[in-house]
Amino acid sequence: MSLFNNFFGATPQEETNSKINWLALTSVSQLDEIEDASNSKLVVLFKHSTRCSISRMALRQFENDFESNDQILPYYLDLLNHRDISNEIASKFSVVHQSPQLLIISKEKCIYDASHSDIDAEVIKNYL
Repeated sequence: MSLFNNFFGATPQEETNSKINWLALTSVSQLDEIEDASNSKLVVLFKHSTRCSISRMALRQFENDFESNDQILPYYLDLLNHRDISNEIASKFSVVHQSPQLLIISKEKCIYDASHSDIDAEVIKNYL
């Protein structure tokens, strides 16, 4: 990645190169599905601003440290394209909007949230 991209963000193609099989969160109606799924699996929501270098750094670190598990459903939210969904997440799960932000949803409730440098993939293991 070039120095320019380190400061100003990557292209959408660079955003999709990940070892995590992200589920794209693209509609508010998916939040009901997420709540339902959280009754049997841990749901991880990563809210990312694609133009923010700090958000990109947090995402890359998370992706490097994340260990795939069939008990986890990882969702990715592009905040620039779906701020309405982020607003609904804040309301539905009683969290303050931040970017980047990681939320863990279990039994239809947000049981953990972190932002910026506090985002740590290792924390997920504590909730399995």
